Amino acid sequence: MTLRKPIINTEFTWFIIARFLFIAGLRMTPVLLGWKLYEVTGSKLSLGILGLSEVIPAVLLALPAGVWVDKSNKHRLISFCMAGYFLLMAALLVITSNWFASEINTLEKSTARTLTETLIYGLVFFTGVIRAFSSPAINAFMAQLVTQEQLVKAISINSMTWLIAAVTGPAAAGLLLGYTSITVSFSITCIAILAGLALFQLIKPKPISWNAGKTKTWDGVKEGLHFVIKQKALLSAISLDMFAVLFGGAVALLPVFAKDILHTGPQGLGWLMAATYLGNFVAIAGLTSRPLKNKQGKTLLYMVAGFGLCILVFAVSKNFWLSFAALFISGLFDGVSVIIRGTIVQLFVPDEMRGRVSAVNSIFVNSSNELGQFESGVAASIMGTVPSVIFGGSMTLLITIYTWFKAPSLRKFEY
Repeated sequence: MTLRKPIINTEFTWFIIARFLFIAGLRMTPVLLGWKLYEVTGSKLSLGILGLSEVIPAVLLALPAGVWVDKSNKHRLISFCMAGYFLLMAALLVITSNWFASEINTLEKSTARTLTETLIYGLVFFTGVIRAFSSPAINAFMAQLVTQEQLVKAISINSMTWLIAAVTGPAAAGLLLGYTSITVSFSITCIAILAGLALFQLIKPKPISWNAGKTKTWDGVKEGLHFVIKQKALLSAISLDMFAVLFGGAVALLPVFAKDILHTGPQGLGWLMAATYLGNFVAIAGLTSRPLKNKQGKTLLYMVAGFGLCILVFAVSKNFWLSFAALFISGLFDGVSVIIRGTIVQLFVPDEMRGRVSAVNSIFVNSSNELGQFESGVAASIMGTVPSVIFGGSMTLLITIYTWFKAPSLRKFEY
């Protein structure tokens, strides 16, 4: 295959295509497992446990993983991570298949259900182990593919690619689940990840930026934490995002909304899952052509507040299209904050620190999605589905107001 017009350079182009396939495959999984678990168990709490299964290892291993990333061959590490994800998706394909269900149908119904749940949680746990390494490794490796002058453009393209994949994956999963089967859906997931792994091999390994010498892992961890703590605007930005997503994320309960409140099938669930990311993409596409010029800190706070308001609208909606619109607009607000936050992280972090700082960032930002999923499942079990989402949206607004007054360095931040 010949690419006539590379995106920045040829290797970055291969990176973008490989990442798209990889992320699209991974983002199919929450739709497939969320629908399967809620169908099998009827339990909102099971959806929360699903998120917790992934986030526990991702958080516990994130900081030492960041040190490992900085002192490792990132190309080899990412390749191993992609291969690991492929094997785990293949295992989930088997466990969720009709063949597996028929094999355990001799067991008591409750025993079979518990066995299926346990195996799913166990495999998702190991995806969290891999994610602790893959997320900082991919972020650090991307910065090695472009020059410093190209970095801002590369960040936007990378974010847009992730978001296109995040829209494509859930939408495709919903359609495949509605018109074919979960086995076919997971087969497509495996093919996408394997194709991404193959294309990634077209990129040459890059030099290791940090010579750790005799530095112990814990000393490296402390260096990463100390760097983030010193950068007040960076710390405030990622803290704000963590709490906003922790309380404001309604994604975990989308299977409940789709099935019990909006009365739509898996196709509707797929589009609801994709709505936020579609809004993200539109916002980031606009900012790529017309970047923010000033007052980025204030803009970030406004965007998070708008996100919280959209979650409140979604909570009370009983119409599919209004719910879709609320999630889409929340994605517009979130997309602007993604660019601001991502630029802060990449521009102010030296190459030799990228793995460790990305690991700290992943604890604050990425893992908040799964912690939010668990919080949503628990809150919905206690309060009910709609009140729990109203509570989450309200908390997001209160956290934004608190940050406005308590984090002046972020409010005044410009780049």
